[in-house]
Amino acid sequence: QVHLVESGGGLVQAGGSLRLACAVSGRTSSRYAMGWFRQAPGKEREFVASVRWEAGITYYADSVKGRFTISRDNARNSMYLQMNSLRPEDTAVYYCAARAGPVYSDYRLYDYWGQGTQVTVSS
Repeated sequence: QVHLVESGGGLVQAGGSLRLACAVSGRTSSRYAMGWFRQAPGKEREFVASVRWEAGITYYADSVKGRFTISRDNARNSMYLQMNSLRPEDTAVYYCAARAGPVYSDYRLYDYWGQGTQVTVSS
């Protein structure tokens, strides 16, 4: 079992920055893939970014490429999402997720989820 806890959400003006953190505990493995997803009201959950934990290879949705950076800290068992140049359309609940095996952008393939953290970007 893997336990994930997000933190760092909040309210920010357009153009501002936020840094989300995901604390990972439990039965983890270097073969895990980790990801950030988001869900806006009335919309389906969507892929934001992911990282292959052991190799550190990262992937991004086109909508956040160049603005968001995903990273992980092996020593602290944590994953981060640095969000810059935020836009009102980035407003959503952000979730971290984990799965054993390869990275995928389909949220339905992830087995473990945090409780989510709200990010609100005002115009």
